[in-house]
Amino acid sequence: MKRIAVFASHNGSDLQAVIDGCKSGRIEAEVCLVISNNSKSFALERARREGIPTRHISSRRYPDEETLAQAMLDALDEAGADMVMLCGYMKKVPEAVIQRFEGRIYNIHPALLPKHGGPDMYGIHVHEAVIREGDKETGVTIHRVSSVIDGGEIVAQTRVPVMDGDTPEVLAARVLEREHTFLVEILSEIVNS
Repeated sequence: MKRIAVFASHNGSDLQAVIDGCKSGRIEAEVCLVISNNSKSFALERARREGIPTRHISSRRYPDEETLAQAMLDALDEAGADMVMLCGYMKKVPEAVIQRFEGRIYNIHPALLPKHGGPDMYGIHVHEAVIREGDKETGVTIHRVSSVIDGGEIVAQTRVPVMDGDTPEVLAARVLEREHTFLVEILSEIVNS
């Protein structure tokens, strides 16, 4: 059975979708570790409630990239992680971690990449950009992580309509709902391939 480590920064609703997908058998894997850069992240609490090991690994605790990467790699090795899933992780992953898990580290992004991706495109900013540009549809992308933020190989995408009168918050909620189901669908394909 595959062992998935999840990196998350805030609420962890995508993490919960992964946990639930594993528990139900839809994803034939287990979440073996949750890493957060935010010690107050609700994602850490979600993991603790499920008995999943957690680690708070941040640039405050590990100020240079080398020690940060080593702390992450040590935690991933200790957990026996086969792959990494970024679920709302708001920091750039150190290059050494990307290299070690090359082809086995994924991110979920709330837009149809390559549109609305990159360093400043996260959270509500993505949905504001979609509405500002008058897009008729948006969606969710799962991609492999590379050294370029949101620039890795696209694994799968799903489309979500933009409705007349949508606010960024309303659109974000619609995208997030699809994000949860899509993440389970695609992770189940990834771990079974």
